[in-house]
Amino acid sequence: MVWEVTTILVLIIYAVTTISTIFMILMENRNPVKSIAWIFVLLLFPVAGFVFYILVGKNLRKKMVLSSRSIDKWHERIEVIKNNPILEKSFPEQYRNLAFMALNSCNASMYVNNKVDVYTDGVSFFDALFADIEKAKSYIHIEFYIFNSDKIGTKLIDVLKRKVAEGVKVRVIIDDVGSWKMKKSVVRDMRKAGIEIFCFLKVSIPAIGSRINYRNHRKIVVIDGSVGYTGGMNVADRYVDGLKWGSWRDTHMRVEGDAVHGLQRCFLSDWYFVSQKLLDNDALFYPNPSEVVGNSLIQIVSSAPDSQWESVMQMFFLAISRARHTIYLETPYFLPPQPIISALQVASLGGVDVRIIIPRYSDAQFALSSSRSYIDDMQKAGIKVYFYEPGFLHSKTIVIDDMLSTVGSANMDFRSFEQNFEINAWIYDADFALRLKEIFMDDLGKSTLIDPDKWKERPRLQKLSESWARLFSPLM
Repeated sequence: MVWEVTTILVLIIYAVTTISTIFMILMENRNPVKSIAWIFVLLLFPVAGFVFYILVGKNLRKKMVLSSRSIDKWHERIEVIKNNPILEKSFPEQYRNLAFMALNSCNASMYVNNKVDVYTDGVSFFDALFADIEKAKSYIHIEFYIFNSDKIGTKLIDVLKRKVAEGVKVRVIIDDVGSWKMKKSVVRDMRKAGIEIFCFLKVSIPAIGSRINYRNHRKIVVIDGSVGYTGGMNVADRYVDGLKWGSWRDTHMRVEGDAVHGLQRCFLSDWYFVSQKLLDNDALFYPNPSEVVGNSLIQIVSSAPDSQWESVMQMFFLAISRARHTIYLETPYFLPPQPIISALQVASLGGVDVRIIIPRYSDAQFALSSSRSYIDDMQKAGIKVYFYEPGFLHSKTIVIDDMLSTVGSANMDFRSFEQNFEINAWIYDADFALRLKEIFMDDLGKSTLIDPDKWKERPRLQKLSESWARLFSPLM
């Protein structure tokens, strides 16, 4: 009798918990694919699924977890920055609606007079970065998803300490989850040396369910308001030394000119969030370039889970949709939402040469399996998909029609588009697009074209594991 009563109570608790959680999911009106995935998890694994949903699944977009960003106050501030003009007249005619969309979606101004350099390995990137840091006179702003206290991290910290001793102000933002290998003792030592360092959305036990799912994936460096960096590289030894099973291939860019203001604006917005300090010295943080340094037109496009629009995804979608001849895409994780899938397929079916390079091997097995499940969708539309062979391809770039290109932090996946804080530079410059195209072609020479017929013949167990990973990929 007791056993029967206990069983009935357990079933009632299970039913009430599962039904109420499903009701919560449905009321959030999120992506149907994600909703169905969560419902499937709850029905299949009721206890573990409920705990997992509470920890990382609750849709808190624009809710209390991010309310302390005071984003409206910050937007009021950036609207009146004198040295950050909206240069509508400089919008290139061919991409006028793309530029307008970025402006309306995330207040991305068009910046003129820029010089851009690109780095494809950690050694050249860090050499350039350290050289610029050595020249800093006033301040250094650094924001990375991963900042490890390993060899390269220690070297950077030592240089920053020395610059503080010279009177340079150093401000650092690290993501609390991405930089979990950063020793607390090192952070304390940095603060003791005068470096201002904050963790973005620090995860603690009471807040784990609301914060762990929203990560700052941006990579930004701004030095004296005149030099900036962004792209795919973080501060960790593997970006220099590679991995045990291969090299680490990445893309990062250095910019001089007006576009540094866009990187600065994004950093200062995040700085206001983590420190609640408003840095509003226009002359200091948005200096007028002393001379024209280049002719690249650039928009700095950022997106975040607290913003009204998924700006980075929208830019990818519209840019792909407007392609007329070629689309060359590199990404470490290829888990595109349906709008991007459709845009790529329609472009290819319409005669555009679409080529995608993804890594054969990855640092994340689940993401690798899920990425492979999308290969069939691409090949059906005539898209050429390649496996990069020498090591891990972490580059996040697109080159379109030898005219338009983007370099940034965003992967081609759900997390980057919906949950992460991301930043991408869009460059309207044929010369730079051709440079990135050359890099793409060099990577293509180190990659293997996936034969559609052979790919269909892969083992059924592999297909099953890929489909299983794809099913749960919207939750990751």
